[in-house]
Amino acid sequence: MPSRRLSLALYNALLPLGLLFMAPAALVKMRRRQGRWQDFGQRLGFWDVAKRTALASLPPENLIWMHAVSVGEVGVARKLIAELLNQSPRQGIALTVTTPTGYRLAGEIEQTFPGRVVALYSPLDLPWVARRMISELRPRRIVLVEAEVWPNIVAQATGEGIPVTLVNARLSPRSEARYRKFRRLISPVFQMLDRVCVQEPEDVERWIALGVDRDRITFTGSIKYDPQGSDPDADQVRRFELLLQNVGLAGRPLLLAASTHPGEESELARVFQSLAARHPSLGLLIVPRHYERGAGVQAELLALGLPSLLRSRDPSGGTDVLVIDSTGELKAWQQLATIVVIGKSFLAEGGQNPAEAVMAGKPVVFGPHMENFAPLVALLLGSGGAVQVSGLQELQPALEPLLADPAKRDAQAQAGRAALMRHQGATRRTAALLSGRAPIP
Repeated sequence: MPSRRLSLALYNALLPLGLLFMAPAALVKMRRRQGRWQDFGQRLGFWDVAKRTALASLPPENLIWMHAVSVGEVGVARKLIAELLNQSPRQGIALTVTTPTGYRLAGEIEQTFPGRVVALYSPLDLPWVARRMISELRPRRIVLVEAEVWPNIVAQATGEGIPVTLVNARLSPRSEARYRKFRRLISPVFQMLDRVCVQEPEDVERWIALGVDRDRITFTGSIKYDPQGSDPDADQVRRFELLLQNVGLAGRPLLLAASTHPGEESELARVFQSLAARHPSLGLLIVPRHYERGAGVQAELLALGLPSLLRSRDPSGGTDVLVIDSTGELKAWQQLATIVVIGKSFLAEGGQNPAEAVMAGKPVVFGPHMENFAPLVALLLGSGGAVQVSGLQELQPALEPLLADPAKRDAQAQAGRAALMRHQGATRRTAALLSGRAPIP
């Protein structure tokens, strides 16, 4: 098997080419999502005076560098950070993220915990940037959320005796297949991890197969599915209730299409039109996975003869359809829905996470493509806590009985919440392990 040095050498030889190849699309995406050019220095480990001042206020002897890629991972980080700070009052967190949307949500966490959390853009995983970042932050531990393991940063931290922990470790079938294909090159990097905290017991063997020692793997459960810390912002929910009143949707049954991908909105709109013929008071909320697509989604709906309003434009007046073209609000909107349909499960592979809708006490329906959440899907389906259909043609027949029978909706919602209770305490267990308050099996 190649040595760690050889794996890093090959990685660093290919990394510049990869960065150049991805740069055009990354820059376009950054502009679409309102990223700022002036923040690019953070990608190289350079911070302005405000960020340096904020970092200097964190307790240097007890600093954790936590990395979360985008919106989903930042949601996990939010719950874990709250618990870490509750367990360790002198804890400081430098939270790095990759995307502009994730950065905005990380900024909200910074505002929630002033003087204890600082939000930063993640650095490029170049050797000299890794050295600079670790030298500047001097963390006592690095925590990677869910999936992203950076070879240079992990190697630099390991060389300096700084433990690196992967929490809420997620390994989709596609990622596992890719890692297995390059196992000989990747295993030396995974072997540097101090700890891998997995979501399901069966994940242990999968990580062992990728080269992680068994005694470094801990089953903690899923932070994302842990009911602890999952309550939405009550003020946000009240604001959205008022918004629904302003557009004539308050008090009506609401079908919410969550985290939809291109092509799904128009197909789900057609299903809604058929349902509305039998349930004339039904309303539709569409939350595109990428909020910048809102205007395009609105145009598609209009072409179907279905006018809609955009959430971002402070709407008023009557409508049957509201497009939520904003970020960080899905959890609150799900509280106001009657039924939630999960996007990316019909016309794309992978699916989106249904746990927040389940924890909101809503019946959930999704399509055939939920590959990235296979254990959760099996858990929900086995308990009667969700409905899966084989395609869009089955969606309307699946929704009809739920719309017609409140007792059926409540029974499914309660079954789903009960199923997620197996993950209760995952946040607390992970935080205790990171803070040294729990024995490591």
